[in-house]
Parts: sequence; C-alpha cells; structure tokens
Amino acid sequence: MVASPVPTPVATAGEAWGEAATWRWRGLAVHWRRLGNPTDPALVLLHGFGAASGHWRHNAGALAEAGWCVYALDLVGFGASSQPKLRLDNRLWARQVAAFLELVVQAPAVLVGNSLGGLVALSCGVWAPGWVRAVVLAPLADPTLLMPVPQRRPPWRRRLQRWLITWACRLLPLELLIPLIARTPLLDGALAAAYPSGRGLGPELRRLVARPALRPEAAQALRAMSIAMALRPRGATAPLLLAQLDLPLLVIWGSRDNLVPPSVRHQLQRHRPDLELVLLEGAGHCPHDEEPERFNRSLLDWLGQLPGPTLRTDA
Repeated sequence: MVASPVPTPVATAGEAWGEAATWRWRGLAVHWRRLGNPTDPALVLLHGFGAASGHWRHNAGALAEAGWCVYALDLVGFGASSQPKLRLDNRLWARQVAAFLELVVQAPAVLVGNSLGGLVALSCGVWAPGWVRAVVLAPLADPTLLMPVPQRRPPWRRRLQRWLITWACRLLPLELLIPLIARTPLLDGALAAAYPSGRGLGPELRRLVARPALRPEAAQALRAMSIAMALRPRGATAPLLLAQLDLPLLVIWGSRDNLVPPSVRHQLQRHRPDLELVLLEGAGHCPHDEEPERFNRSLLDWLGQLPGPTLRTDA
C-alpha cells in the first residue's frame, strides 16, 4: 500500500475509505483500495459506468466488520486509473480484474459489481473461474439483454457496421459534451434519475462522478469505450455469459431502477432460471449507495451461505 511518514487512521466511510494504492498493469495505472484484515476472505467491489472505487463508500466498512477483506479498484478508463485510447470493453476489464486477483489479492474472491461492474464481474466469473468464488450483480446492465439473438451477418455487413459506429463516435464532440455535463445541472439530473429517493445524493457523490470526467483524457477513453462496447463479439454479451457461468450467483435490483427497465430482470431469469434475485423496494440503479443498510444486510446474508473460507467467529 502507499506508505505514509505519519500514521493516519484508515477511513471506513466516505469516498476515500480504506488504504489506497496504484498498481501498474500493462503499462497502465490502476487505482485501488483495501479495507480489512488481509487474512480474511476476499471481496472485490466493481463500480459502474462513470463511478469509481469510492462509490462503495457506504458498504466497505460494514463488509470489513463482518469479516471480509474488502478491495475495490477503478476500472481502466474510470476514476483515478489511466484513461487510455484503447478498445475498452468487458473483455479488457475482466482481464484487468483477473490479473488484480492473481497479482494483488493473490486469492480467489467474491466479485460484487454495480451496473457495468456487474457485467465485468460476470465476465470475469466466466473467463477466470479459478479466481472467482461467486458473483453478485447489483444490478446487471447490458443492452443486449433486450435485443434478439443476432444472426450471423456476411462480412461486408460487419465491416459496414464497424465503419458506421466508429465514425459516429468520432464525430461526437465529446471533448465539449463531457465537461459541459460535469460542470452543469445536467449531471445533477442524471444522478437524480439513478437515485429516485434522493438518498445518497450530495456534493461527495457529485464530486466522485465529475472529477474523472474533467480529466484531459476522459473524452478519448469514452470514445474508445463506446466503440468497443458496441462492437463486442456475441460471446462477450450478457445472455451468453449468464448461460456459461458455473458459480454461485446473486442479483440485487432496485425496484425503482429508472436506468435499466424491469423487463431486464425477467430476461435474466430466462437465461438463468435458478438465479436468486433480491428486490430492494424503493431503491434505484445504485442500491448499494442509495439503500446501503438493506443492501449490506442482503449481501451478507447470502455470503454467509457460500461454501469455502469461513468468516472470523468474532465478527
């Protein structure tokens, strides 16, 4: 972890919770944080689109107190991690998380992901199952869940689609739009849509989301991300990943999620009839941050039933 000449208390709440450090992966800076005893079972929290590791500000402390060593990292392109001009999609992020588990955590972990982080957790659980004990989607966001299964298209149509999407993203004036959104009430409106009850809104949340968007590389990272996510192969989409996952799976969803329609929940059960779904009444798209007490309780109840390393008896 980052060394400090003067010992300071480790925060258990707020966006700067835990101890923070930077890890180099493939030449990229990856910001991450940890709270808890390193000998306890590992739990890795994965943020959603536009957020960062600090978004788990109301969860890390309770999970660590329950006997988990809690980690969180900023996915490449977000938070304080590098914002490169790479094809950023859930394939790259899943490789990032798998490498983090192997080289930093050095033990299999439970993955808990919000929104885009849920897709990354699911992807890592499928492609690196040896490093994942279980997957929690809170919730899962992927537009392919509402699309028909794509038919194989001739090569010329695939090339045309790639060309159209690439140029459409390049023509978008993201260098102007992103700072405009981050600096104006437009961001407040987006956050209010994700937090229908209003709980959790405030200057800390706004700062957590706006700060990375104002970095010089934010526009290039978002453009690269938009292209890569739109052009993913079918095998990297949620429907196929859900069918392949062979690990314990929990889904936690807010009943008032305005960003991902309720019909997506039914699609999940179509692909995984055996999945366990917890619906948090009144919560929106970020149930972990809007209703942290109920979220933490639901998560810990489920984690207590998992096979494998047991929690401390004094937790």
